[in-house]
Amino acid sequence: MIMRVLLAVAAMTLGGVFFNGNVPDVTKDDKDKEKMIILAVLRLIEGRHFETKQIDDDFSRKVFKTYMKRLDGGKRFLTIGDFDLMDDYEQEIDDAINDPNGPDLEFFDLSYELINNAIEKVRGIYPRILDQPFDFSIDEDIELDGDKIDYAPDDAALEQRWRSYLKYETLTRLADKLDDQEKAEDPEGGKKSISELEAEAREDVREMMDEWFQRLSEVRRSDRFETFLNAITNTFDPHTDYFNPKAKEDFNINMSRRLEGIGARLQRDGDYTKVVSIVPGGPAWKQGDLQVDDVIYTVKQDGEEPVDIQGMHIDDVVSMIRGKKGTFVTLTVRNVDGDMLDVRIKRDEVRLEDGFAKSAIIEHPDKVNKVGYIQLPKFYADFENPDGNSCAEDVAKEIKKLKKQNIEGLILDLRNNGGGSLNDVVEMSGLFIKDGPIVQVKARHGDPYVFRDKDPDVLYTGPLVIMVNSFSASASEILAAALQDYGRAIIVGSNSTFGKGTVQRFYDLDRALRGIPADLKPLGELKMTMQKFYRINGGSTQLKGVIPDVILPDRYTYIESGEKQLDAPMPWTEIAPVEYKQDILDLSRLDVLQKKSKARIKTNETFGKIDENAQRVKRIRDMSEYSLQLEEYRSLMKARDEEAKRYRNLFQPIEGMQVLNLPEDLTYIRMDSSRIDRNDAWLEGLNKDVYLDETLSIMRDMIVEGVALYEKRSQP
Repeated sequence: MIMRVLLAVAAMTLGGVFFNGNVPDVTKDDKDKEKMIILAVLRLIEGRHFETKQIDDDFSRKVFKTYMKRLDGGKRFLTIGDFDLMDDYEQEIDDAINDPNGPDLEFFDLSYELINNAIEKVRGIYPRILDQPFDFSIDEDIELDGDKIDYAPDDAALEQRWRSYLKYETLTRLADKLDDQEKAEDPEGGKKSISELEAEAREDVREMMDEWFQRLSEVRRSDRFETFLNAITNTFDPHTDYFNPKAKEDFNINMSRRLEGIGARLQRDGDYTKVVSIVPGGPAWKQGDLQVDDVIYTVKQDGEEPVDIQGMHIDDVVSMIRGKKGTFVTLTVRNVDGDMLDVRIKRDEVRLEDGFAKSAIIEHPDKVNKVGYIQLPKFYADFENPDGNSCAEDVAKEIKKLKKQNIEGLILDLRNNGGGSLNDVVEMSGLFIKDGPIVQVKARHGDPYVFRDKDPDVLYTGPLVIMVNSFSASASEILAAALQDYGRAIIVGSNSTFGKGTVQRFYDLDRALRGIPADLKPLGELKMTMQKFYRINGGSTQLKGVIPDVILPDRYTYIESGEKQLDAPMPWTEIAPVEYKQDILDLSRLDVLQKKSKARIKTNETFGKIDENAQRVKRIRDMSEYSLQLEEYRSLMKARDEEAKRYRNLFQPIEGMQVLNLPEDLTYIRMDSSRIDRNDAWLEGLNKDVYLDETLSIMRDMIVEGVALYEKRSQP
């Protein structure tokens, strides 16, 4: 682990921070603690955040906009009169939080009172609306995007907005009930009339709303305060967040254990819960239907009715999805394609070994004889245990095994790899070059620190392709960028990688100010952006990500994804490049290789459908206005379903391609039946991977036809 010494360098920049500031008089009262937290957060940001920002009227307007969107983004509770009361503070937030006598919470107090009153008002509206049947023959529409509508001008207009919203919720359920009844050959109790099904659908909506408003009544002042505080911190950048002591404790728990029932990581997205990552090897990963960016609508235990989780706290959603190994949970989700799916997953243990690097041999007689393939789901490292797993060491082991098989080229798959250990990135990059700089890391003050590979040995000198996609982030982007800059590897993937080029660390707020009374502690912690990654060519990976040399279409081709879709992302910047070179091989005539790949993609039926589906996804994502007429709505949904059928089961076994385990891995794989099953599923998935197939063609162009590769020296 030659790069572990770099931890000491990082630690020098991460020491405790103390400020001598004026601490306001405090008591045990919640308001005084809130003021103390704001003061501590601002002092830390002022002293350590990567980017300085003036806390002025412009800053205040941005905080106000963010907070109002998070307070009532759908504009279903507050009226224009409520907004006008708060709008008076739009340019005053900066003055309030910088008050020399301590932060002034007048605006937050007002917003807290207004939103609570608004919720109670609507609590009396929705039951009355749901008492009466809806007429779905009337020609009317609903706009579901809160950004495209104004606040209701008065209570009467607000009630009309809720009538449309509840009608829409009833409509979607009624349409589903009609579809289910039409599909059933002999429905239990006989077929029901539309009016009977409409009454059932309204009752379903009533139950959902009752549960939602019960959850809203349990929202604490501290929850609202954290929303306000994070509207302030996120105006600096989307990764600077306040964590209360309990939230920080949860953050420290391994994410694969937080959702140990299915192996997925979730986060709140407005009133809904969204899947943000799938744990490699976990039950959801093996089941295959649950995908990143799926929005979860209901959670159902076997033998029970589904529970609508709209507005539910993320901890409660997690508790519902967790469960005993061997039991089942069904999630109703809407995926990025716009399809509603019931995903039934068998709960199981998340096996960490499936998140480790693993390799295979790929043969394709029409393209290449033998290519090595390494899949790396994340950049893992065990800093607590010197003998623990290191992804750099594991990848090195896999390369050594592959070299024994006399591979012609190597593919390193970093798709969906969200990052991890920086030290392992540097060490892993060094497997492919003699020595030299890998990445620059810069804090707000001082010169950049250059992380270098100092080992002159090169483990692999042959043709190298790195696969990425829009979910390859952070550490993945550093490795891809370094080897792209060196001209050592060809990068293949989607339009760009994720674009997260920043570094965060946690700061204890109790240490940010002197003289904090013991009975106010703990204040919590601040996760703050304090450094930025830069490529060795001087550009950052922030926002732009890494643009592959060869771009392949995927379902996100036409929609904005990654860091750039977040609120207030830090900008792309550049610093001076550092000197770098490598004499392992030259990649030349890249333009020819790109043209050949583009020509293949153009005639590939599967890639054609992938591109068509990406356009469909874009169309659905952009559509936010829907008819409230039953037949028109059903026609739209049926047309969508018919269109979606064209893009289901896109990936079939690729003719001529064989994916094989390495001989020396077989003994370990065959040690138990579950390991065999997981391995078979992995090989089967690779055998259907059209992106991997095209990467093999790119590799062929490199090593068989010699289009884009000129070796400077032979491989040892």
